[in-house]
Amino acid sequence: MFWVVTALYGLANLYTFFKLSYFLDYGITAEILLGLAVLFLNLSPAFINLYSLRGSDRSARILAYTGYMWMGFLVVFFPSGILLEIYNFMVRYSEFSSMALSPASVFLIPFFVSVLANIYGYFEAKQLCVERLTIKTPKLPAGAGTLRIVQISDLHLGIIIRGETLEKVIDRTEKLDPHIVVSTGDLVDGVTMHIDYLADRLEKVKPPLGKFAIIGNHEFYGGLKNTLKFLDAAGFTVLEDRAVTLENMIQIAGVSYNPEGKKHREQNSSTVSGRELLSGLRHDIFTLLLKHTSDVEEGTTGLFDLQLSGHTHKGQMFPINLATMFIFRHHSGFTQLPEGSAIYVSRGAGTAGPPVRFLSKPEITLIEIIPEGKS
Repeated sequence: MFWVVTALYGLANLYTFFKLSYFLDYGITAEILLGLAVLFLNLSPAFINLYSLRGSDRSARILAYTGYMWMGFLVVFFPSGILLEIYNFMVRYSEFSSMALSPASVFLIPFFVSVLANIYGYFEAKQLCVERLTIKTPKLPAGAGTLRIVQISDLHLGIIIRGETLEKVIDRTEKLDPHIVVSTGDLVDGVTMHIDYLADRLEKVKPPLGKFAIIGNHEFYGGLKNTLKFLDAAGFTVLEDRAVTLENMIQIAGVSYNPEGKKHREQNSSTVSGRELLSGLRHDIFTLLLKHTSDVEEGTTGLFDLQLSGHTHKGQMFPINLATMFIFRHHSGFTQLPEGSAIYVSRGAGTAGPPVRFLSKPEITLIEIIPEGKS
């Protein structure tokens, strides 16, 4: 998948270079300069995390915004341009050849569509909303009231996502007055050296039953040691393939994100599968499973009541979500599973790559677990 995406991104840059050079047509010198600029923009996402380790915070942010906004532009421009190319090809060899678009139109229409979509998406990414999920269960003890859990997923604190977004998340969370706060991965995005101060603000959020977190894929990119240090400073208990029971009311199990899959698990005796972890838990109280990716491990349904996941971002941007809805079986929202289990997949509170969301608003989720029979 990584190489497919990399190849498509390179192809999108190449296509855009040819369209720009044809449209501008300022001579060979201008083409060379344009080619170097597009090459730099093409490679910049790969250099952002590396540069952030050495460069100043301000220059790293400028590089990140430049590279990622270019990426956001291509996400819309490239498929839009290809659709118009296909349209032109079809009508030119038909009786409707007079309806073919001019080369300028084939460039300008996708260009303005992409610019407008990214401007809108930049502001949509700031429109944090609260999704609400109610679960009725006979597993809460007699006399228990409603148990409120806030899920934060894929916040991606880092070079781009900073205090403004975090303050919105904290403000919404505190107003919901949860008993428990959980992070289902990618709370931080890669390198944490410029955002250590944000852990102090998170640490002040203290729900009565605690805060729990699992590790996501982006948190591996900046080094697991740095991520764990940040989460500890922020007051989270990290559940790495283990579970905790809270006041004999709910047990929360966390499954580690495993970047090397089964091979890594077999070489590391301390890493267990979700099925192994869940099989050893009690089945008479409500079991909440935290897992970053939205797949449901074979053989685990019936061993948990609700799985909370993230990772998908619901594609984050149209038209990427047209592809991700086929890649991820559980793409977004709530799905009832066999044997009494269920899964909820968050769209995430932040952004990965481009600071843009298009037709996929950011969210935090309030899960209310209530005794069966209570309205």
